[in-house]
Amino acid sequence: MSMEGAAWNSLYRISTAKDSNNKFSKETLKRILRFAVPYRTKLIFFIALSVVSAFLAVATPVLAGQVVNEIIAGTGLETVIWLAVVIALVAVADAVVSMATRWFSSKIGEGVILDLRTTVFDHVQKMPIAFFTRTRTGALVSRLNNDVIGAQQAFSGTLSGVVSNIVALALTLVVMLTTSVLVTVLAVLMLPIFLLPARRMGNRLAALRREAADHNSAMSTQMTERFSAPGATLVKLFGRPDEESREFAVRAARVRDIGVRMAMLQWVFVTALMLVSALALALVYGLGGALALNGALNTGEVVTLALLLTRLYAPLTNLANARVEIMSALVSFERVFEVLDLDPLIKEKPDAGTIPAGPVSVEFDDVRFAYPSADKVSLASLEEVATLDTRGGEEVLHGVSFRVEPGQTIALVGSSGAGKSTIAQLLSRLYDVDSGAVRLAGTDVRDVTFESLRHTMGMVTQDGHLFHETIKSNLLLARPGATTEELWDAVRRARLEPLLRSLPDQLDTMVGERGYRLSGGERQRMTIARLLLAQPRVVILDEATAALDSTSEAAVQAALTEALEGRTAIVIAHRLSTIRSADQILVIEEGQIAERGTHDELLERDGRYAELHRTQFAVRKNVAPGI
Repeated sequence: MSMEGAAWNSLYRISTAKDSNNKFSKETLKRILRFAVPYRTKLIFFIALSVVSAFLAVATPVLAGQVVNEIIAGTGLETVIWLAVVIALVAVADAVVSMATRWFSSKIGEGVILDLRTTVFDHVQKMPIAFFTRTRTGALVSRLNNDVIGAQQAFSGTLSGVVSNIVALALTLVVMLTTSVLVTVLAVLMLPIFLLPARRMGNRLAALRREAADHNSAMSTQMTERFSAPGATLVKLFGRPDEESREFAVRAARVRDIGVRMAMLQWVFVTALMLVSALALALVYGLGGALALNGALNTGEVVTLALLLTRLYAPLTNLANARVEIMSALVSFERVFEVLDLDPLIKEKPDAGTIPAGPVSVEFDDVRFAYPSADKVSLASLEEVATLDTRGGEEVLHGVSFRVEPGQTIALVGSSGAGKSTIAQLLSRLYDVDSGAVRLAGTDVRDVTFESLRHTMGMVTQDGHLFHETIKSNLLLARPGATTEELWDAVRRARLEPLLRSLPDQLDTMVGERGYRLSGGERQRMTIARLLLAQPRVVILDEATAALDSTSEAAVQAALTEALEGRTAIVIAHRLSTIRSADQILVIEEGQIAERGTHDELLERDGRYAELHRTQFAVRKNVAPGI
């Protein structure tokens, strides 16, 4: 590596390293080594090749000095040619070794990235819904990208760098000290002139880089929120485009100014270090030349010392920065392990069984539940707050008990926040009860496998969420092995076939982010088609028609009627007109069942249900004409 290359490398590593004042336990290091175990053979070859590369790097300057000596001595053309051939062979060997080292580095580094990413991804999928309601998606994605790559550097970059630099430094010092102790000592004494500016300038550049990253992050957040379909709609309806533009422009201008300043600082730094390089070479040639004239050195040794100078400064500089790099990599590992150490609240028992075949009953037996506090499901760093919210743990369901016989439909009504959706989430095991039990076909949901629960139960929510994929891909989430004929059958039964037949790409049509290329009613019928495709024995409808107009609601209601046929169903609805035919209606208030009965029974009782009914269906007598 040239002196200029060493300067740029040193500056980059210092300026991009993370703050690393933390201390790390032996347990952290043990966990890191567990990820290295599958690659131990490759690591051994990788380190061995790094050592070979260090030997080859020192060999060339020594051979070059011999060539000069042979030329001056006039020993003959053949010797010079052979030395030139050896130098060429060393260069070829160095290229081959470098290529092999790069291959092992890539295999190890990319393998570690794969292992870390899949481990974190699989772990995050096991987290409860409460985790996702609190965590910022960008912060979580950063753990899977930036921190995983930072951790990978410990294996692919830092490890080989430390090993090869130690070997190269040792060999260089041995050769230089053997050649001239005086020149070597003076060259080493000049190192602080090389290193200290790198430290100071690197720290200034790191601060600017972090500020630029903060502004870029803010711009990314602004763009992500404003460029999504709902965000763009909100800005057009209520936003102030001129102010949005000015705010974005201020951040972008600051990033521009930082970029200019960083470019100038880098130029000043590298120019200064090139001057140090020139001074160091002047020292070698001046002092070495004087010693050569006095007979203490020969000409070839002066050339060797000059060529070895960069082999001395570059390893010394890199090793001086090695602690920063190592601690930076450990910080990345710590941030990855921080996510892995979050214990999922919802776990599958080792001996979990399956829900018996046939019709399924639903039973809530004295269920009590409180939403978990933040410290049980989240991290302050993932929420991007200083401290976690300490609220939580207050009971929201108080001894709820009811039973739905196979094939029956039960409706849950009541005020917002009364606990209706909580009941649905406990049934689908998005959360676990604190006491009591939720049973399907007489089996506690905590005693069955997740797969069995998914095959038994289907849910349609109010938002009708779809992924930014094709219609076919969104439907196949319910049953990956479904045929095209089965997909069209589900679409037909969901009252969507005419629409999809009219589209140029039909089932291969992209639905857009969150399905926003479809209307609300069409998205809802898509989720119903997905439900029909899954063929669950228990269906949960959580405000499935709440946000629809009358025409869309009629189409969705027709599709729902077919979806519920012959299935056990729990329907949550604010529109009481949609649940009149339910076998039983439960009125939920303040986490308890306030009333239960059929539509007619509850109206006759003239309680809370009758009050809700009168509120919705009251006829306003003093309505202005034409309104």
